[in-house]
Parts: sequence; C-alpha cells; structure tokens
Amino acid sequence: MSHAERVPFLVRFERKSPHLRVQVIGESTLENTLAYWRAIAEEMHSEPADSILLVDELLGEPLGQHEWLGLVEQMQGHGLERVRIAHVRPHGLELIEYCEIFAREAGFNARVFDDEHAAGLWLRYGET
Repeated sequence: MSHAERVPFLVRFERKSPHLRVQVIGESTLENTLAYWRAIAEEMHSEPADSILLVDELLGEPLGQHEWLGLVEQMQGHGLERVRIAHVRPHGLELIEYCEIFAREAGFNARVFDDEHAAGLWLRYGET
C-alpha cells in the first residue's frame, strides 16, 4: 500500500443519548489528534449533544505535554467548553494525564479515563 493510500486514523460517531460517542482508531500523531478534535467540534456544531464520550484508541507514541498544551489552546473557542468531555484512553492513560490538567485550566469540563464504563458513569452522574 502506498503512503497516499494509508488511512492514518478513523473517526466514528455514534449518538447515545444524551452524549456523542466518538471512537478514534489509528496512528497517534499531533496532526491526527488535532484533526479528530476538529472533526468532533464540527459534529457537535452540526448536531449538538450534552456530552462527549471519546474512546481514543490511537496507537504509537503519545503526544507530549507541550503538544497537548498547544492542542488545548487551539481548540479553545470551538464550542467544546460548553459540554462535558470524557476522554477514554484504554492503552497508555498514565502517559496523558496532564492533558486533563491543561484542558481544565483552559475552561474545558474534561476528565481522562482508562475505562469506558467509568467514563460513562462520570458523564451521567459525576460532579460538574
């Protein structure tokens, strides 16, 4: 398969009232991560939901602290500050815990999890 044919990541949207479930599969790069967050913002703009359950299954080297900080700053003002975001990272959560800190400091109501069930419980019943 040539480089042009390669699919670096795939984003799947599923409406599970009251939230939008997003599954991301592919290669972990800054470009892919920024692209899927932009896709989520577009989806939420076209059909809003109360919350986002993101299941991040990107594989490879996770983003560094500076990359996450830059990503959070770039996503400010796209409307995602108004919703609860549960970011599930089944593989490698301990490597991205700081993304929750940066997101909260920037005004996002976000938490990171390693378990989708726990994330769903937080979305439905957790503190605001």
